Amino acid sequence: MEEQEYDWKKITDSLNHFLRLKTTPIGMKMFTSKEEMEAVPKIRRPKAIHTADQIVAQAARLGWTVGITAADLVSAQCGVVLGLHPRNDEWLSGKEMTGVWFESQEDAAAHQQAMSVVPYGKYEAMAVSPLTSQRFMPDICLIYGTPGQMILFINGLQWSGYKKMEWSIVGESSCADSWGRALTTREPSLSIPCFAERRYGGVLDEELLMALPPEYLLKAIDGLEKLSRNGLRYPIPQYGVQMDARAGLSHSYG
Repeated sequence: MEEQEYDWKKITDSLNHFLRLKTTPIGMKMFTSKEEMEAVPKIRRPKAIHTADQIVAQAARLGWTVGITAADLVSAQCGVVLGLHPRNDEWLSGKEMTGVWFESQEDAAAHQQAMSVVPYGKYEAMAVSPLTSQRFMPDICLIYGTPGQMILFINGLQWSGYKKMEWSIVGESSCADSWGRALTTREPSLSIPCFAERRYGGVLDEELLMALPPEYLLKAIDGLEKLSRNGLRYPIPQYGVQMDARAGLSHSYG
């Protein structure tokens, strides 16, 4: 879809109106060359070595537009998820995680194999930026929110053209469950941010992460608007654990 179809300020305002988000919705874009990434207006380039989680956080928490190549990342683990480092035998072995995250190298290797990653060789760089900055047309959008916000967002996605949504959890390196999966499948991808995302990426204790192509944002917002008209809104008011449920249920479920 073309960039002119998206009013990013209106989209972000709608998300904040319906979900009262605490964290800035951002976009992520992959680039085939470093030069193409560095041509993005007002882009920042790291002066230190970071995790990919930190780069994403600089957009979501600080409002920056930031671009990276594999040379800016602390490890192959980050680079492989984004397709900036080869998924080679050394990486697949999982030996660096053995005894730390997993009991055996066999377990660690199974984890590496299970991760959703962008194929290596097509891209040389990546950038992230708040949607409202309108620096580029994102490949995917990232939204952080509480479980309550996320279930209503998913309800919005399911308002029309219903589809059961299923996701996987690889555990550590769960960025593979969010931006790794969304970039490769072009489908909405919900994740429970991992230890590294929370330690290095500033993800709050109560936050989940939804990564999805931009067109799904329009679908979700349309659904959220229809749900709101039916009284199904965030924050979800507590009904009371000892109240007679019939009055509330008759309004929500008929």
